[in-house]
Amino acid sequence: MGTHRRLGGYRLLDEIGRGSTAVVYLALDSQGREVAVKELVPELAGVGEAIDRLAREVRAQARVRSAHVARLLDGAVTAERPHVVMQYVPGCPLNDLVPAYGPLRGDRLARFARRLALALGDVHDAGVLHRDVSPGNVIVLGDRPTLIDFGIAHESGAAQITRRGMVVGTPAYLAPELIEGERATTASDVFSWAATVAYAATGRPPFGRGSLHGVCFRILRGQADLDGVPAPLAGLLRAAFRRDPSRRPSARWFAGALAPAPAPASAPACGRALGTAAA
Repeated sequence: MGTHRRLGGYRLLDEIGRGSTAVVYLALDSQGREVAVKELVPELAGVGEAIDRLAREVRAQARVRSAHVARLLDGAVTAERPHVVMQYVPGCPLNDLVPAYGPLRGDRLARFARRLALALGDVHDAGVLHRDVSPGNVIVLGDRPTLIDFGIAHESGAAQITRRGMVVGTPAYLAPELIEGERATTASDVFSWAATVAYAATGRPPFGRGSLHGVCFRILRGQADLDGVPAPLAGLLRAAFRRDPSRRPSARWFAGALAPAPAPASAPACGRALGTAAA
């Protein structure tokens, strides 16, 4: 049963996501195409800090052009009902897919890991930090991931907008330097990429479940559980989990490392090659 309301030029159909600050709807644009509309909850519609955060999200996502990242289509941050409009991505969030169907395996896992690294590389090339790469923010269709939700993203050179002691993002997938209150960097996004890929491969958060204190302790101690991750990929994830951010390779490097080996070229027929040479 849809909501059948309108917001701007969009017809809202069904609620497909809800958080503490916003609701996301499946909607139709004026051409009848499916889109995702994210609207601030009514109690925040007039709050300056919430409006500023939404404006940062729009600026950051507008810079990114990627086949592996949901596109920003429209936005009305200063409207009576502040909202942004994004590409609707069909599929299933990774954190729903894995419990229902099990971890990704074999070539499917490798393609997933590479394409998610490509997504992150495109984000970083645009001068943006995502800051919340996690299973809830990756939509999967087949073995194709799409990175969504730029709610706490910001431009790489932007001022720090969080205070020391404040944990922003999905705690089980945060880099250790963020837990310690340092600035987010591309390297902290890479750490979160590795934690998300580890979850896809095993069905377990790599630093365990339980209390926030316990999870953060294991992250700070580097106690990643990679049991069940295939050997070549496990080695790459360990490189992404390095405690020193400066020693973590870039997302582009990981995408290259995960690229499939080229097929060997077939040798020409001997008779044809010799005949050509004789001619």
